[in-house]
Order: sequence, then structure tokens, then C-alpha cells
Amino acid sequence: MTDLENLWDDYPTGKAPTGAILAAATKGQQSHRRLVARPLMTAAAVTGLAGAFLTGTLVNDGSGGGGNPPGAEALPSHVAFQADLEPAKNCDDLLQTYIDRALDLVGPYGWGGGLPIYYGDGRELIDPVTDQLSDAVPNPTGGMSNSYKSLERGATPQSSRQESSETGTNVQEMAVDEPDTAKTDGKILALVRDDALFVYDVTGSSTKKLGRIALPGIEDAEILLSGDTVVAIGADDDAEARPSDKHVYGYTQPTGTRVLTISLADPATPKIAHDVTYDAGLSSARQHDSTIRMVLSSGLPDLDFVEPRGKRSDNEALKHNRTLVEDSKIEDWLPTITTDDSADAKGQQLLDCTNVAIPSDDLALDTTSVVGFDAASPDKVDAIGLAGQTGIAYESADHLYLATSAGWGNGLLDRCVEGCMGSPIRGTTSGSSYLFDFELDGKQATHVASGEVEGAIRDRWSIDEADGVLRVAVGATEETGNFNSIVTFQRDGDELVEHGRLDNLGRNEEIKAMRWFDDLAIMVTFRQVDPLYAIDLTNPAAPRLLGKLKIPGFSSYLHPLGPNRMIGVGEGPVKNGWGAQIGLFNVRDVTNVRRMDVHNYGTDTVARAGLDPRAFTWLPDQRTAITVLEKHTSRRVGYVSVVKVKDGKLHNRLRQVEYGDDVDDVRALPMPDGRVVLVTGEDAQFFEL
Repeated sequence: MTDLENLWDDYPTGKAPTGAILAAATKGQQSHRRLVARPLMTAAAVTGLAGAFLTGTLVNDGSGGGGNPPGAEALPSHVAFQADLEPAKNCDDLLQTYIDRALDLVGPYGWGGGLPIYYGDGRELIDPVTDQLSDAVPNPTGGMSNSYKSLERGATPQSSRQESSETGTNVQEMAVDEPDTAKTDGKILALVRDDALFVYDVTGSSTKKLGRIALPGIEDAEILLSGDTVVAIGADDDAEARPSDKHVYGYTQPTGTRVLTISLADPATPKIAHDVTYDAGLSSARQHDSTIRMVLSSGLPDLDFVEPRGKRSDNEALKHNRTLVEDSKIEDWLPTITTDDSADAKGQQLLDCTNVAIPSDDLALDTTSVVGFDAASPDKVDAIGLAGQTGIAYESADHLYLATSAGWGNGLLDRCVEGCMGSPIRGTTSGSSYLFDFELDGKQATHVASGEVEGAIRDRWSIDEADGVLRVAVGATEETGNFNSIVTFQRDGDELVEHGRLDNLGRNEEIKAMRWFDDLAIMVTFRQVDPLYAIDLTNPAAPRLLGKLKIPGFSSYLHPLGPNRMIGVGEGPVKNGWGAQIGLFNVRDVTNVRRMDVHNYGTDTVARAGLDPRAFTWLPDQRTAITVLEKHTSRRVGYVSVVKVKDGKLHNRLRQVEYGDDVDDVRALPMPDGRVVLVTGEDAQFFEL
């Protein structure tokens, strides 16, 4: 019996009933630290919340001075803001807020005040400390060699195993599903290719294609699966073209969002049940049971700006553009929704003016919408808004946290998060990031607390909630030292108050990966070598650094295999260059984390899990990881890497599967019976491990 096999105590003898446990937990019948953990509230607070809900839904009268624009249909709403965020008193109040802030952003060339706004598109890396472009490919030489420094020993917290969602997607939270290009329930498999939905039967010895349906008016669709309903979400291909030439001086508007629901009551003849569009860009979409929740970003209005040209001077162009902003209407700022039965082809206002909160001026100007609906009724939504840009959305089973990422001093630089998908983030005008906590109840979201933290939040993986405690990893800004930190927050009334912190992690280095557990956090930072930090969160008021490991390269995605092992996928130095690598870590004693084995894939290779965690699949019963690799030569070539964990070693087998852009959509979906379906650009077939 090997050391690895002796330590592998986290696997049950049979298949764990994950689906049944999660289903029961979300109904309140089974406790789970993320499902039922809520901050304690005083009796007065509970009474206040109950009273707010007992007042019932509010229906505005639709008058111009009330909650809706003139002529708009009255929209139902609940008491959405019960904390420090103040909703607008009426549409005039909200419009004036937009105009006052927008005047500072407009210049002779339009949005941007006449200054260029640079977009992080994956080809430029902006150092958040120096505000300078850094090297796109780090120098693999130099720095420290493999070394370890144990800080303390004794009983320590442990990691826990992470499995795919019930629909086969590798997700951040097991109780919260995420959109993907392919989904399965173990009986049928649905996948999107070339703006069409394909349905397969996966109950036999081989996959069988059952049906196909075109997805009109939607681009780059991803899907969610709820019973016999597929929810396809993507860019609205029928939306008015956005002026692409304005991004040099201003910025490009987010593309509209389209939601199509497809009935699979008869999988052989799928039918479109609903078609709903929004003139706002998608930032995030998540699924809780049958509830879908989207976070949308409207961007700034596309006004008829002019530029200095011919006899038109800079001052004349500026005056004209400012007048356009001053004369703008509330309809220019608030998003619309168009449903199947919308009488008006342009749809109706998505947000009630009095359900749009006005945040601090430190947030970049935008309209962020939180929209909830049942998968079977996407035309019946609950929507609230924030007159500012957040850009980062993290969801636990019962909370949504919207966050900003601190800017770099001028509030104009944009950067991408979540693989450059969704709307760009313009950051804030200070070195602090802002947090907004929303409690979730079905399709409704209610703001209950806000907080602020000095430093920059990298992405949604930098945020986590456990036992009513919010944990956040932040990087350096001008308001912090040149290091990374772990900061914990607890609710105190309507505030997220700092509860504990640990500083001086990865000095002069950038956070590359985060993974959170009940009472443990793993952080990877990078500049020349890969420091991996193990942080004890047993006492959230006093996080402790337990140990660290330094190795060449870095892990950009971490996947826990249980309390004893963890896999890190990322990049590192290889012969004649730099390329993808996968490492096996022993985390049984987190004060003495060790890398047991590493496999390098060669020069010019990229591990897609670092860009998109859905390109990674862990099969616990087979102790096998499947991850997607790509190699850049004269064209993109995609591979699946099948990595078996045995005897403390990684045993790799590569198989070439795709070319070009189809590499992005390669998925390995685990089935309830232990089989795996490999989805490529052309087909979906069972995959021999």
C-alpha cells in the first residue's frame, strides 16, 4: 500500500449522494456551512426585516415624479434596500445624479474627458503598483530555488474535496451552478455550437444525437439546465451596433444580453419557449435550483457626441457634448427589457427609479442591474439597480456580493476580469474596493450591508463566505503596502466591518490564484517564483500564516482533491522557454505543504484552466484529472491531458482533439455512472480514460 493510498481517506466506498444532499440543503432540510450560515441579527433587526417584507410588494403609480419614467408601465418591487444604500427618491432625482457625475467624464471627443482609456484585453498586464505595463511573459530564471519554511506545527485546518456541479460544470461553489457551453443531467446532454443547441441521449453505450434547434439572435451563448428547460444566455446579436471607433477616446458600450429558454419536454424536438432581451451587458449569471440570477452592466449612454474636426474647435466640441449630457433623459441611463409579448418593440424600463440606489461617487459611473427569474418564466423578473459600476459578482447559496476593484489613481484605466468576459471594469477613483452584500430569497435580492477595504480585489475567486464571515483577498494599491492581504468581515447592522486581517503576503508579487475552505485559505502569488501560502482561518478575527512553499512558476488554478492532496494548474519554466505545468501538492499538513510531483507540457503551451476553470474536471472515483491544453504554433492546437494520480505521482496522457477557436469549448463532463463525455467543436462522445 503506497503512502498516497494510505492517506486517501476522503473517498467514500460508494458514490456520494451529492445531488440529494444539496437539494435537501437548499430547501432548509439539511445544514451546510454555506447554505444556512447567516450573521446573527438582533431581535430588533429581525423585526424590522420581517416588517419590511410583510408590507408586501410595492407598485408605483408610474407618474413622472414617481418611480417610473413618464408613460412607463408600473413595475412591482420589493423593499430592495434595507441598509446604507439610499434609493433614488424619484426619476428626476436619479437623472440629476447621473448628469452631475457624467459632466466630469465628457470631453471634446466624448466619454473619457478627451483622454485615452486603455483596455486590458489579455495582451497587456498593468502593474497595479507602478501603473506601468509589465512584461507579458515573466522571466523564468532567477529568484529562489525550491525551498520551504515551516512556521508552526500541530493540529491544522484542512482542505476539502471539490466536485463538479450536478450538470457537469466545474464551479466555484458546489451549491451554485454556472453557465457553460455544455450541460448534462445524466440522461440528456445539451451543448451549444455555431448558434444552435444540440441535444444528445447519453443513457446508452454510445451517445446518440436526438435533436437540434437554431438559437436566433444570440451570440456566444452559454447554457444552464433546469429540469427539462435549457436557459441560453449570450450577447444580443440583433442589438444596434455599438460605435467601435469611440473606444480610443471614450469606451465601447457593453453589448446587449439575450435570454432564450428552450423546452426539452421532447428532446428530439426542442422548442423555444421564451425570448427576452436586455440592452445591458452580462457581467455574471448563476443558478440556484430553478432560480437564475444575472448581473448586468449598462455602461454609459451612447449619445451623439461630436469631435473636433474642420472648423469645429475643441471648446466647441466640448460645449456640444456637455449639452448632450445635460439634456439626456432617464431612458438614456436605465436599461430596458423586451419580452415575447412586449407591446413596444423597444421594450419597457427594467428598473423602477426608486429601486435604483445611489452609491458613493468613488464608484465608476454605470448602471448595475441585479435580475432574478425562474428558469421557466424568464419574462417575469425581479430587478433592482445600482447607479455605479461593480464588475465583480460572487454568489454563495444565499448571498450575492457585488464588489468593485480599486483603480490606480485616475479611475479611467480599464482591466478585464473573469477571463475578459463581460463588461470591462473601470475601477474606482481611490485605492479602496467596495463591497455590497445582498441576501437572496428566490428571485429577489435585498441589500443588507456595505463595506470597504483598502486594496484591489482581483476577481470573484478572491471572495468567499463561510459561517457568516466574508473573506476577501486584496492586492496592493496606493493606499496599501506593496503586499497582499487576507481580510475578514462580519455584519454589524448594515455595515461589513473588518473582523481580522493578515498582511505581508507575497510582497512585490501579484495574486495568481485563491482557494477557500471552511477554515483554510490557499493563496498563490507570483513574480519570479511561486509562493504558495497556507492561511488558518479557524479564528476569522486573527488569520494566521501556517506555512509557505516557493517553487518556480505559478499556479493560476487550484483544485482540492480532499484533505491530503491538491492539484495546481499554471505555468512554469521549461526547457528553452516557458509553458504550462500541472503539480500535485501534499496539503495534509498545511504547515508543511510539499509539491510531490510536477509535469511540464513544453514551450508555448497554455493550460486553459488558468483562464477558465470549466476546462478542468476532477474524477474522484478514478483519481483522475482531465484538463484542456493548447499549444501555439502556426495555429492553435487543443489537447486533453488525462492525469492519473497514483503512488504520489502524476501520470499524463495527451490526446489532440481540436483546432482554432473550438479549443475554448472543449469540455469533459462527468456522468453520474462514472463515465465521461468529451465535448469538442464537432461532437460529444464517451471518452475512454
